[in-house]
Amino acid sequence: MSKPVKIDFVSDVACPWCAIGLASLERAIAAIGGDLQVELHFQPFELNPDMGPDGESIADHLGRKYGLSPEQLAQNGEALRLRGEALGFHFDLRKRDRIYNTFDAHRLLYWAGELGGTQQHALKRALLQAYHGEGRNVSDRDTLVAIASAAGLDATGARGVLETDRFAAEVRERERFYQQHGIQAVPSVILNDRHLVQGGQPPETFEQALRQLSGITA
Repeated sequence: MSKPVKIDFVSDVACPWCAIGLASLERAIAAIGGDLQVELHFQPFELNPDMGPDGESIADHLGRKYGLSPEQLAQNGEALRLRGEALGFHFDLRKRDRIYNTFDAHRLLYWAGELGGTQQHALKRALLQAYHGEGRNVSDRDTLVAIASAAGLDATGARGVLETDRFAAEVRERERFYQQHGIQAVPSVILNDRHLVQGGQPPETFEQALRQLSGITA
């Protein structure tokens, strides 16, 4: 009898390596197959909590934050694109040219988590693809409602969350919790509240960890 594995996927919608990490995790889960029982939760982390409503050019932001030249940014972007392509995730770096505030997206994800893990997972995937693959403004509330609706969630319910401050306190509490426990970079994937896998790891890394914790052998 396999043992269930709880997974807390701490990440930000604006983080490209979080899209890589999730695609790798999904591939690892699929490779293990039906005997694996996972309880997957998406937890909030904001890379740019002070980002204004209009966002900022990615080139300007990353150049200032990390001191990267346009050439270095282009090289990093191509490496991301190739990693994503190998995992079935599409990056369109021509469209993804701005960084946006993601707090409302995290509130919407918290709401989806209250509805169930399947709904939250679907919304997380849709948000990552909408931003990284389509360059959509994930701080715009009409855009967020449309993404939620396309992911199978109730549009009226989504708008009801976004037009109030619902789940703002809960998201802030979750962000503080993970920061106080040493999470400073994402993706950070916490297994059974004890084991940490960080970064855009390959599927094999996640598969090995999941097999060890679940007791399912290859």
